[in-house]
Amino acid sequence: MENLLRTLHQALGPDSGLVLVGGAVRDLLLDRPSPDWDLATALLPGEVTSRARAAGLRVIPTGLQHGTVTVMVGARGFEVTTFRGDEVYLDGRRPESVKLGVGLEEDLARRDFTINAMALPAGALEGGDWEASLVDPFGGREDLASGTLRAVGDPLDRFGEDGLRCLRACRFASQLDFEIEPATLEAIPERLEVAGKVSVERVMAELTKLLCGLQPGKGLSALASTGLLRLWLPELLPMIGCPQNRYHAYPVWEHTLEVVRRTPPDPGLRWAALLHDCGKPSRKTEDAQGHIHFYGHEPVSVGIATDILARLRASGALARDVVALVAHHGTHPGPDWGDPACRRFLKRLQDDGLSLERWGVFRLADQSGKGLGDETCFGEHRALMSRLEALAQAAPPLHVRALAVDGRALMALSGRKGGPWLGELQSHLLERVMDDPGLNEPDALAALARAWLGERA
Repeated sequence: MENLLRTLHQALGPDSGLVLVGGAVRDLLLDRPSPDWDLATALLPGEVTSRARAAGLRVIPTGLQHGTVTVMVGARGFEVTTFRGDEVYLDGRRPESVKLGVGLEEDLARRDFTINAMALPAGALEGGDWEASLVDPFGGREDLASGTLRAVGDPLDRFGEDGLRCLRACRFASQLDFEIEPATLEAIPERLEVAGKVSVERVMAELTKLLCGLQPGKGLSALASTGLLRLWLPELLPMIGCPQNRYHAYPVWEHTLEVVRRTPPDPGLRWAALLHDCGKPSRKTEDAQGHIHFYGHEPVSVGIATDILARLRASGALARDVVALVAHHGTHPGPDWGDPACRRFLKRLQDDGLSLERWGVFRLADQSGKGLGDETCFGEHRALMSRLEALAQAAPPLHVRALAVDGRALMALSGRKGGPWLGELQSHLLERVMDDPGLNEPDALAALARAWLGERA
């Protein structure tokens, strides 16, 4: 990346004031990879374009109204934005206009948090001693060192300009395991109206990043304490303060945070962890002995999860994955289950596009997240997974396509054309071979088919 940046810096010239800004500088200081290398310059967009093209580089006018062009260095595109100041914000997301030609410090002053308001001259990266050249007018490096997330200037102003920044504060708390500075945190509830203007697509993207962070519990707790949870995920509010039964050490919300923490940082798993018990509050009952139950909460959770993901315009693949995990999280094949019952469970997972491995990963997070002792939980889980894996490795027929006779053979056997009867017969045969996989061979299936047809003659 440094070689590409050197090429760009040489093309624009030493008088360009080219600097690396924002998250890339933050990530360099944290010694973590950065997905985006955003650059800023004292040059106006037209001058950037002419100098880059003169050096043989391709330029794409991606955001001229905001002073931005994308310069292609080989196959890599760099967004280069002229130093700017933002004018008034009216839509809670973007300035109505920008003022080009300002100084670097004024450009940094319009950014959201101090840790994102630092700059590094492009030439310093070439020299090696780049930390000494850091431009940090708002104390971002000190906040990085202390793990503090602080708005640049007045947080009410920053959050009033762009409502997404409220959510980004919670997301960065999760991703970086930082604490939100009190004044910054306290400003968020004052700007919920602005936050409500953010598109659901951006909200979904930020929530997913939050869930997949280092400490998602921090981000989720911040959402709850600031009112952002009520704004975007109101269905989850009844989980807060909802007690659990004797099989859990934590109330519903705290258990949920623990399960989210224990799942791998995968969007489907983390969203499923957040939503798997959202149906519990509405299904809470208490028996004569004072024991709490949540009978039938799984389908309620499925319905709520489906509605939330549709409202946030999640992709179809993500929604299907999450709903399948939520639907099956309450199924626990025990030692009293026979092999046929276990094979039918494997079929249900397959029908919903859920692998046994993925279900097992989620189940372990859910069970261990009850807080009743990991060692006992892990031992029971290992025994269960070993049994199910052994059954799955035997490749039992779990779909009519796996039967040793196909539909054409069954029609020839019966002397009948296809129709509803054929599907019923195939389902009957599949049930029989799930009971006894040894029956899945042509002669045995033909005999079973004749018997079934004879009963219906």
